Amino acid sequence: MVRGGAMRVAVVGGGPRGASAVERLLANWAAVHSSEHDAGHPPRRDPRLGGNPPTRAGQPRPERLEITVFDPYEPGPGRVWRTEQPRLFLMNTQSFYPTVIPSEPGLAPPLAGGSFDQWRAAQRAAIEDGCCGLTGQERAEVESLGPDGFPPRALYGRYLADTWSALLAAAPPGVEVEHVPHEVVRLGRTPHGFALTLGDGPSDAVHAREADAVVLAVGHIPAQLGREQRALAEAAGTLGLAYFPPAAPADVDWDRVPAGETVLVRGMGLNFFDVMVQLTQGRGGTFTDDGDRLAYVPSGREPRIVAASRRGLPYRGKAELGAYYAPSVQLRWLTREAALAPRRAGIEPSFDADLWPLLHRDALWAYYSTLARVEAESVAPGFLDRFAAALALEGPGWEPEASRVVRDGVVRARRLDLRALAAPLAGWHARDRAELDARVLACLDEDAAGSARGEDDPVKMAVAALHRGRAVLKEAVADGGITEESWAAGLRGWFEGLVEGLASGPPALRIRQLAALMRAGVVSTVGPEPRFGLERTGPGAPCFTAASPWVGGPEVRARCLVEALAPVNRVGQADSALVTGLLADGLARPRFLAGADGTPRPSSGFDVTAPPYRALDVNGQTVEGLYVLGLQLSAVQWGTAIAAEAHPFAAPGEAHDGAPYPSGQRTLRDADAIARHILGLP
Repeated sequence: MVRGGAMRVAVVGGGPRGASAVERLLANWAAVHSSEHDAGHPPRRDPRLGGNPPTRAGQPRPERLEITVFDPYEPGPGRVWRTEQPRLFLMNTQSFYPTVIPSEPGLAPPLAGGSFDQWRAAQRAAIEDGCCGLTGQERAEVESLGPDGFPPRALYGRYLADTWSALLAAAPPGVEVEHVPHEVVRLGRTPHGFALTLGDGPSDAVHAREADAVVLAVGHIPAQLGREQRALAEAAGTLGLAYFPPAAPADVDWDRVPAGETVLVRGMGLNFFDVMVQLTQGRGGTFTDDGDRLAYVPSGREPRIVAASRRGLPYRGKAELGAYYAPSVQLRWLTREAALAPRRAGIEPSFDADLWPLLHRDALWAYYSTLARVEAESVAPGFLDRFAAALALEGPGWEPEASRVVRDGVVRARRLDLRALAAPLAGWHARDRAELDARVLACLDEDAAGSARGEDDPVKMAVAALHRGRAVLKEAVADGGITEESWAAGLRGWFEGLVEGLASGPPALRIRQLAALMRAGVVSTVGPEPRFGLERTGPGAPCFTAASPWVGGPEVRARCLVEALAPVNRVGQADSALVTGLLADGLARPRFLAGADGTPRPSSGFDVTAPPYRALDVNGQTVEGLYVLGLQLSAVQWGTAIAAEAHPFAAPGEAHDGAPYPSGQRTLRDADAIARHILGLP
């Protein structure tokens, strides 16, 4: 509700998504309200609107826009990208990839800022001109960073901070932006809008603010511990052990991890590599390159790291490419047209039956076509033609026929098993952990070599097809694009784990570093399907224990356990006063999805309307004015944690598999839709 001529908007969360919401509010306000008084021109209008800018029926036009961003941390970087975090923590995407400023045509033009890579190039030019405002550390990082390098997360935070400052400087007349460095701990409705209760801590409420509209852009939030984790944490407190629960690596006091002692680390995904580098290179160790592989020179202050994960191996490293998508891999079956055809026909497809078979074909073709190109001796003459014909068959018969063609035309050692790529230790028994580590090290060396081969590696190109297909799937499955059962059991059930382990891995450098640490005896592993426990009495007790049923020999014993797992992104398990309060007050609810047995179960995110996403209350009614943006949309969008992709868009209607995918800037489009709805624009 507009009162006193002003629209008051609260943005809860000042990280990249909160900054995007503010950027879109400013851009859309300026597109409609900005005027050129000094030239005597009438107000400039958004060309899409024509004539006088309309509003939705019954909504008065605000004369002023008052935006308040609530976040204890600096707006732009927020908590995750704050600039004072360790410089060793790297982004998982290359410089050319991320942005908080949209480039999609048809949106209100940005008032300031650009992509990270544009910022990086501008800083390099400023350094050359001698007028750079970066710190010495930041200058060194910018000077050594190319468009295909992986930036430190703190440097990306500096880009976000600079972009925020540029947005404030470009704010149009009639708009005020305020940052309140407090956490919102409660949100309630009032007769005129919303009341936000603020606090310095979880139970230290200090004052309240009011708003006409609220954008929830809270990003990563703490999660309640699971039952086993709670038991370990409680026992650690009583037995004098060190237990580190799941957390963002930048939030952990790594000095508390003892040097020279065995430390169990559970989880070998992206957070693991941050733990690994902080406890080794971060303690003075150094990596040297002899031209063939890396070697590690310990400082003597490292712990002995023993890593464990369900698969027994880390995520695979990224292929070394100069592009986000491998140029040689084009989707032939899971095209945008094919993936969106069921929705356009009014059909709700199944992921397993309708979409996966298309992407499976693309991954197989990427692998075998690359194999035939780089290892012609591994395939029989005419193999690719027969294989293409098998993949082109309609119906379920394509898969057995393709398998027959592969069996007859490819040497056994070079046949692809996609599922086995993600779990190469499955079904294999090791006599002891020494034999296990030798096998793990061989896998790491093979993976690093494949990354170095780039587009000449068949395995990496199969993964590249999955990676490209993921961009198509994001668009196809969003907002009820597939059945609820296949969302839960297929996409989120088995496929998500497969594609994350293969296509969401770290820079290849991290794989080479891990291999060097294993050769140096600093890191070892537990094995697949590890089981964790506590030993309270006996020699060396109390301690944590870990063992794998697939590995012989004694269990691992340690007095320190680090959970290298990201906090669970489920609103129902949030350890957040704001989120739990929204659920308890009935102002929001989790989205329920039907499982295979037809029983509805709570999913990970909030239940929301169609875009622009507004929360649904406990009764399923729309909470007008309460918008959801980002990670808490995970029940209606897939891959919400990935940053927006910087790229020039094709003209509307011309997107194809060689052009940028619309899903790349979906989060920025969501922010734009929310901003326009708040401002009453169609």
